[in-house]
Amino acid sequence: MSGIVLLHGACHHSGCWEPTVAAIALRAPDVPVLAVDLPGRGSSVVPLAGLTVDRCVDEVVRQVDDAGLSDVVLVGHSLAGIILPGVAARLGSRRVRRLVFLACAVPPDGGTVIDVLRGPLRAIAVVASRRRSPTRLPTVVALAAFGNGMSRAQRRVIAASLCPEAGWLVREPVHRRGFDPTLPRTWLLTSRDRGMTPRMQRRSIDNLGGVDECVELDAPHDAMVSHPEQLAEILVRRVTDVEVDGGHSFV
Repeated sequence: MSGIVLLHGACHHSGCWEPTVAAIALRAPDVPVLAVDLPGRGSSVVPLAGLTVDRCVDEVVRQVDDAGLSDVVLVGHSLAGIILPGVAARLGSRRVRRLVFLACAVPPDGGTVIDVLRGPLRAIAVVASRRRSPTRLPTVVALAAFGNGMSRAQRRVIAASLCPEAGWLVREPVHRRGFDPTLPRTWLLTSRDRGMTPRMQRRSIDNLGGVDECVELDAPHDAMVSHPEQLAEILVRRVTDVEVDGGHSFV
């Protein structure tokens, strides 16, 4: 049986996945789950200074190998959309059962995340990308962009998982060399998303070259906090090979 590997997005650490990890454990206690801390976040001792997308890929692959996972379903949120293809290329198609993109930013091959973003989030990202030191998104801004419609308890989970970010990553050109375009791909489209709006997500799907299935969630950006039970159900079904109707919005 595959394990599930969870990659957080910008300005977060792995703690944002805790509600979903708990929900997965209730449904499939025998399925191993690895919530990765990208370099410079959470438990990682790697500094943010000088961080690159390739360095993030290296760290994810190392943690997957250290966990002894022979094959995996890779799940990425938001900015992790630029990391998932590299991890999949490094692990190879024999070890990657499926890629799951949750409200991700995926630029055209050779493009940057800024090419995908629109509106206020783009303006914030442009300013952050010009700084040489890590930046922290103000909590009030993060909650407005990531946690609209959430309960106070859910918003506290988001606030607790916020951390400084290497803003320059959104300006780094991203190439998908070695990425197997035949790998099964699921897109979880968050329809109430203020950070990565549905329109930006659909543009990212096109940039990726399409997906096998698109599942629409009536959720804000941080769906792993607002809808952990629904997300856990989706992931458990994919990791246990329950048949899905590719290209349609079913869970």
